[in-house]
Amino acid sequence: MASRRSYGSYNDGCAAAHALDLVGERWTMIVVRELLLGPKRFSDLQRDVLGIGPAVLTQRLQGLESSGIAVRRRLPAPARVEVYELTEWGYALEDVNTALSRWAVSSPALPIEADMSPDTVVLAMRAHARPVPGPAGEQRISLLLTDSRREGADPVGYTALVSEQGTSVVRDEAGDPSRADAWIAATTRDWKACLIGGVPLDDLPGVTVSGDPGAVRRLVGATALRGPASPASVG
Repeated sequence: MASRRSYGSYNDGCAAAHALDLVGERWTMIVVRELLLGPKRFSDLQRDVLGIGPAVLTQRLQGLESSGIAVRRRLPAPARVEVYELTEWGYALEDVNTALSRWAVSSPALPIEADMSPDTVVLAMRAHARPVPGPAGEQRISLLLTDSRREGADPVGYTALVSEQGTSVVRDEAGDPSRADAWIAATTRDWKACLIGGVPLDDLPGVTVSGDPGAVRRLVGATALRGPASPASVG
């Protein structure tokens, strides 16, 4: 199969065109998206990127490595497994992912009913995250998301910090939930329905909330697509 010609080979010196040469091929930005919250094994990527075959995934990872966007490394003992991880330059693609997310939510053809991987839901939260005023100061929320697309999927852990200064959400599978002000366990389908669809949490059977309901309300208000006026309710 002949390789695809670059835009530069057509005498196009645009940096945006060069960016498309690097990450514009089908599946490439999806693979990048699944690495934005931290390294993953090949099998993790194949699990989280539905529809991609092992041969294509191998090609895309090799392309990301050769472009300096990702690296492959072996974790130390006791894991001793190979993982793929974005370089510092590669992690800067979260700004691109965020811009695409904010732009595409206005599309009338957005597949709003389609599901998302746990990391993708959290990246959507990060894309729309904003400070939340209030007297409570910084609050910590532990979030466990289970992939609705796969039966028997293990939950993935995240930690969110909400304050007047800003809102952050990171993958934190080894975090200490006892330090949290509130705890949320949800399927990706229902958590997305709350944040993107505006469905009140009380109407979503796949979401369990404990701890301070005010902290959960602040997190929803800080990361929901519809902003602080989202109709989500807690407790």
